[in-house]
Amino acid sequence: MEHRHRSPGATQSIGHQSPHGAPPGSSAGHLAAAARSADDDHLVHSHGQHAGHSVAMFRERFWLTLALAVPVLFFSPMFADLLGYEAPSFPGSAWIPPVFGTAIYLYGGQPFIKGGLNELKTRKPGMMLLIAMAISVAFIASWVTTLGLGGFDLDFWWELALLVPIMLLGHWIEMRALGSAQGALDALAALLPDEAERVTDTGVETVSVAELRAGDTILVRPGGRMPADGTVSGGQADFDESMITGESKTVLRTPGDPVVAGTIATDNSVRVRVSAIGEDTALAGIQRLVAEAQASSSRAQALADRAAAFLFYFAAGTGVLTFIFWTLMGSVTDAVTRTVTVLVIACPHALGLAIPLVIAISTERAARAGVLIKNRMALERMRTVDVVLFDKTGTLTRGEPELKAVATAAGTATASGQDAVLGLAAAVEADSEHPVARSIVAAARERGLEIPAAEGFTSLTGRGVRAMVDGRTVQVGGPALLR
Repeated sequence: MEHRHRSPGATQSIGHQSPHGAPPGSSAGHLAAAARSADDDHLVHSHGQHAGHSVAMFRERFWLTLALAVPVLFFSPMFADLLGYEAPSFPGSAWIPPVFGTAIYLYGGQPFIKGGLNELKTRKPGMMLLIAMAISVAFIASWVTTLGLGGFDLDFWWELALLVPIMLLGHWIEMRALGSAQGALDALAALLPDEAERVTDTGVETVSVAELRAGDTILVRPGGRMPADGTVSGGQADFDESMITGESKTVLRTPGDPVVAGTIATDNSVRVRVSAIGEDTALAGIQRLVAEAQASSSRAQALADRAAAFLFYFAAGTGVLTFIFWTLMGSVTDAVTRTVTVLVIACPHALGLAIPLVIAISTERAARAGVLIKNRMALERMRTVDVVLFDKTGTLTRGEPELKAVATAAGTATASGQDAVLGLAAAVEADSEHPVARSIVAAARERGLEIPAAEGFTSLTGRGVRAMVDGRTVQVGGPALLR
């Protein structure tokens, strides 16, 4: 039987944070601590807008403000004139836009107002301050008009009702994209064992991974995952290291060879002397790199931040000049109206949504494809790349072998003969954790073959497997078994 790697494909993703609900002492939760501080920095880093916020928060605020915006739009005289209909009138109908608009401003606009205040405190005006300024000016001006103060016609309730949900939607999508990127990386951490078998003078005891210490000796059984980095001290086994290297072919590890947390002993039990645990493992180091990549900004993002600061000063200055000009023209009412209009329309809808969304979604899609981006500047520079050179084709796989062809001895080189051989091999390999065994079983099932039951499964160290099928002894293995 011939086995070939499926290529091209993506290398395997590396975990980032602990999955929801992971026990505090679990391996996933323990490794997550290595990247947690970088993740927290990322939440603050992204314009300062996501500090203490979550995907659920933006989602809930968006849907509620959207529901509140519908009656505001419907009963807004300006919106009714724009679409050419007459809103129904009844006692209290005139108060629907201001009451619902106030709820939208106070509830939906809260994240932007807090973010804008933080930017003022740090003297770094940006996107959040622009949004906060636009919705605050619209809110105040609309109430002035509603209360009939000064004779102004500044009814911006419907603009406010549209602006807040739109900005909430954009930030919800951005947060969800970032969360999906991190979630795609969480899959590996979720696969790590929560417990380990520690070898002591009295035997083997099951302990939490958090209790392991460097120097301990652990027992890893066939099909078991390494809970920590270490060195093989007894036995030998083929290890599936595709989660780290993307290479689908197993690697033989013998006494003295290093093994990495998360890899799988496919065929035999080995004893491993622990050399690194928790955030000192190679896996945790990769997690930190991913966390730092999530927190990094691209040049486009940095440019957007600088443009937002410039736009704030420009909008404020333009508003002042507008007020002065129309005041000198002898119309204070027009001066206020046009100044408010300038400040409201200065909110950078596209600037505030497009760049963060593109960066977040591109990172998410890359993570789902198995591509880990260590620096977003590198991602942005990829548009100038003409040629890509790979130093090892083995990493361009899906991380699992695939059965490509079946060859049989002379006289049985027929489709039925090949199916019979494949069915016998699948029967014996059904209980094996080896990646090649899984590919044989998968190929037999894809061809719709009937896989007979096997008994007395035995793993032949370094050679293959053996079992009884229909009263006959069947052995499956490679060159070592033939020798």
